[in-house]
Amino acid sequence: MSVSYRQPGVVLTDRRFTVPLDHADPTGETIELYAREAVASDKADKDLPWLVYLQGGPGFGANRFIGRPAWFGRALKEYRVLLLDQRGTGASTPANRQTLPLRGGPAEQADYLTHFRADSIVRDCEAVRPQVTGGAPWTVLGQSFGGFCTVAYLSLAPEGLSAALITGGLPSLDGHADDVYRAAYPRIERKVVAHYARYPQDIERARRIADHLLTHDVVLPNGYRLTVEAFQSLGIMLGGSEGSHRLHFLLEDAFVRTPNGHELSDAFQEQAQGLLSYAANPLYAVVHEAIYGQDARPTAWSAERVRAEFPRFDAAKALAGDEPLLFTGESIHPWMFDCDPALRPLRETAELLAARTDWTPLYDPARLAVNEVPAAAAVYHDDMYVDTAHALTTARAIRGLRTWVTDEFEHDGVRAGGPRVLDRLLALARDEA
Repeated sequence: MSVSYRQPGVVLTDRRFTVPLDHADPTGETIELYAREAVASDKADKDLPWLVYLQGGPGFGANRFIGRPAWFGRALKEYRVLLLDQRGTGASTPANRQTLPLRGGPAEQADYLTHFRADSIVRDCEAVRPQVTGGAPWTVLGQSFGGFCTVAYLSLAPEGLSAALITGGLPSLDGHADDVYRAAYPRIERKVVAHYARYPQDIERARRIADHLLTHDVVLPNGYRLTVEAFQSLGIMLGGSEGSHRLHFLLEDAFVRTPNGHELSDAFQEQAQGLLSYAANPLYAVVHEAIYGQDARPTAWSAERVRAEFPRFDAAKALAGDEPLLFTGESIHPWMFDCDPALRPLRETAELLAARTDWTPLYDPARLAVNEVPAAAAVYHDDMYVDTAHALTTARAIRGLRTWVTDEFEHDGVRAGGPRVLDRLLALARDEA
């Protein structure tokens, strides 16, 4: 039974759907998907086209908006919007350290999680679309990993789409995870250098914190082991529009004087654990590299292996000399499954996924080459999370896709840019710009 309720200017309806765990076995096990339908209050009785939003991630539920902010308000001017919690996330059937043991041991859990990639998400969309639109195609807006899913949608089921809009999410069509991270580490270094140019006082602050972590065993209040590598991973913040400023404020008051000398303050530790813990979205860590698996090559902890090719990220070497400490970015490492109490029970499951050699292709270059769906993509210049060169190569491979390349925004432009990014994409897809 659907339940409707109101926020200022918006009518919301909770929607729940049952879909196969494995779409190749439609009569087998099922899981539940949750989605929130939204329509502007003054258009609630109108017959409007649909837009389905695919959140970034993997492993994040759809935004829980209050009111009509950013792109959401723009979309509500002409669409009914479906905010889908992709399988395993949000209020959909959860997949985490508490629920995955219901599957059995690590091998069974890993097998289960092979069904949580972009291809399955696309099949989910196609399974629920007739129930939502009556069979009419809809517009998809994909942010980041949601953009990866959108390219998979154009590959697997373009007949379900009236338009495809992508923000910061054009994947490499055939690159291995190693290719992704070899391109990523230089971008991450550029973001760190830019941060230190803006806040030069943070060079010494970061070195001091790293030195403390190399010589002390720090366990955060939630049980997270704060190692120097974990501290460096806070650089993931630098890919967002406010990230550099937020990182600066985190670093500026990290220490407090105590009877035992200087220690990391409770305030710093509280903020750090909120930024580092994957308790709310463990799938982001567990299946992160699996989203790049497309053939018989295992991902094999790609980000960790490739990091060794970039010795400037070695904290101990930086501190032994006079080099600035380099933060890292959007990468998942095996040590995270030792540090984070929300991930520790899933370590063996993650190891099995990293070793897997039976990944299937997520994208169809031949079908993309004859695409007929109106499509547009925002490509953020020097995006820390998605390589610009990879994105533009993919853009050229999708027939008719129009790109807007801009350095006005970081990876979160669809949020930080208010209605402007969605406005631009719609104009491009409609050949109005």
